[in-house]
Amino acid sequence: MKLRTKIQLFSSLFMLILILLVNTSIYFLFHKVSADSELDQLAAQTNTIIETLNSNPDIAINELLRAYLPTDGMIRVMDEDGNALTVLTKHNDYTSLPGEYTTTESQSIIVRENGLEVAAISKPLIWENGEIVTLQVSNHLVALNETMTTLFYVLVIASVIMLIPTIIAGILLSRFLLQPIKALIQAMKENTKQAKWKKINVQNRSHDELYEMEKTFNEMIDYLKDNFERQETFVSDASHELRTPISIVKSYGELLKRQGKDNHDLFNESVEAIDTEVERMQKLVEQMLTLAKNKTTDVIQVVDLIALSEHTITTFRGAYARKISVDNHGDSLLVNGNKDQLQQIIYILIDNAIKYSSDEIRISIAQQKNKAIMKVTDFGQGISKIDHARIFDRFYRIDKARSRDTGGTGLGLAIAKSIAETHHGDLCVTSKLGEGSTFTLSLPIVRES
Repeated sequence: MKLRTKIQLFSSLFMLILILLVNTSIYFLFHKVSADSELDQLAAQTNTIIETLNSNPDIAINELLRAYLPTDGMIRVMDEDGNALTVLTKHNDYTSLPGEYTTTESQSIIVRENGLEVAAISKPLIWENGEIVTLQVSNHLVALNETMTTLFYVLVIASVIMLIPTIIAGILLSRFLLQPIKALIQAMKENTKQAKWKKINVQNRSHDELYEMEKTFNEMIDYLKDNFERQETFVSDASHELRTPISIVKSYGELLKRQGKDNHDLFNESVEAIDTEVERMQKLVEQMLTLAKNKTTDVIQVVDLIALSEHTITTFRGAYARKISVDNHGDSLLVNGNKDQLQQIIYILIDNAIKYSSDEIRISIAQQKNKAIMKVTDFGQGISKIDHARIFDRFYRIDKARSRDTGGTGLGLAIAKSIAETHHGDLCVTSKLGEGSTFTLSLPIVRES
């Protein structure tokens, strides 16, 4: 069953049940009030009859009773033995109404075999001979029965009249609710089958839950589109970067096949070139895997950024004959994160400074408000303002020829940037051509040290 049918069926059934409950309540409440009113009137008439009989003993009883006889009723007097002393009625059918001798007053509504209701009052009365008898006055509620029949038809017609707008409202409501859902389904189908990035128009819409659903869908499409384009770019750039070393390896392999056996120098040169390019490819693949892995921070712990930096700097000092000066403002500076990944950022920044400069490298670590700030400064050739925005893009290299000489892949800074953002921090650069560059890493601290 479709959602549209469910909405229409539910709204119609709900309204039908509500109408039936209300109209049934009206029907029976009106009946009760009317029947009680008829009983009260008949009881007052019976009291009047008794008072008149007591105050006028000289008038013939039957003549007096006949004066108070209801048009659709009966007056009957019964003795102690249950015999009818007097029966007055305009319709002989009314005499079949059951009756009994009683010394107490009673009021009741009796339903006859034909469904007609009768109001009956029984009350004790002192008869002519001083005997206590029972006076029974009854009235067939013909007018009330006709009124209830009319009321029934009126309520049925009113129910139908109220139900029709409800059905129409259910149809309109289902269209209003399902139109955005249908648009969403259609957009999903087009995006799936036709590889489109179709979004839903949310202009001039009330800001309800359906609007939030459509807005969230559009945001998801933007997110998927951005990630898909990044993935395409990443695959394209990776293919491009791997194509060059593969071509070199293939060329040297073919050269070895043709001339390598007879030329020892060519053999050594080819093997060395192949080894270099294979190492470059291995490094490129490892960095791409690292970049993908750095989407999560893995194990989180409290890390002393100063101690971690000093350990990494000591490693570089032992491997390279370069001057690396450190300015630490404090003994420790604690941040929250993955120790290996944070060390990788420091390694990338120092390695980058060593590759692209030949002078001193300065490193400073300090606390600014609630941030841990680490700056790595080199005095190399610097970076132009045009390249500032793209320096952290994957595979982007300012000087591709020089990058190949230094073994760069264009992924290091992209990896560092990704790790920093994963740790709720940031990595930025300030640089001037011919003067050098400063890379600034900022991370939220755990507490003041």
